[in-house]
Amino acid sequence: MPVLTDQEFSLFQRFIFEAAGITLADSKSVLVSSRLLSRVQECGAQSFGAYFQLLASGGAPEEVQIAIDLLTTNETYFFREQRHFDFLRERLEQPAFRARASAMRVWSAAGSSGEEAYSIAMLLEDCLRGRPWEVVASDISARVLERARAGKYPMERARNIPLAYLRRFCLEGQGKLEHTLLVERSLRHRVHFLQVNLNAPLPELGTFDVVFLRNVLIYFNLDTKRDVVERVIATLRPGGWLFVGHAESLYNITNQVTAVTPAIYQKP
Repeated sequence: MPVLTDQEFSLFQRFIFEAAGITLADSKSVLVSSRLLSRVQECGAQSFGAYFQLLASGGAPEEVQIAIDLLTTNETYFFREQRHFDFLRERLEQPAFRARASAMRVWSAAGSSGEEAYSIAMLLEDCLRGRPWEVVASDISARVLERARAGKYPMERARNIPLAYLRRFCLEGQGKLEHTLLVERSLRHRVHFLQVNLNAPLPELGTFDVVFLRNVLIYFNLDTKRDVVERVIATLRPGGWLFVGHAESLYNITNQVTAVTPAIYQKP
């Protein structure tokens, strides 16, 4: 069985930094080995170094995407960091939002397998009561986006979904799908999933009232954080809010938004 050497690990550190701007700490060698080992074996490579050469050759773009997917996939769950959703609910229930005619647009900018985006969609549908809204969710991983579009999750993922939302927006699988949660079709169809690399110029996404950029900045170095945040803030409408993870901060990264409360910022 191939063993990842320190020299080979440094190659994959460079690979994922160049592909996605992610800085892998030296302590992540075991993670890289466990996530890529099956691909090394399935591709018939004799070592991790040989697998890296396959990726670097330019002749296997699909395998490059698979490797990126494996090295960037992160765990998430419904209604993670509940206080962000409480904050958003309070704003949505203000008279100014009730009176607006334009659609409320929210971007889940590192949406992973979709739980965050569907959590946002449930909240918007509940609070806006028939008024227009749109959720755009993006991730660099094609594999997790495919899972997100399906809207199908193990039932244990439902533990943080409010009971009223669970009954209104979700279905429980039957037969072979027992113990499976399925997001209701009409809600699913109102969330648009796109493959986006935050470490590259953004596609034309339009502007947003709210951007969730949570639990992704911790993987970037300072220069990459500044570049990513600048791109994301450019999509925010004046007065819009930017949410980052509870362990993240924009201190020394940007002065284009103002801290409202820890991990929540507003564009003037």
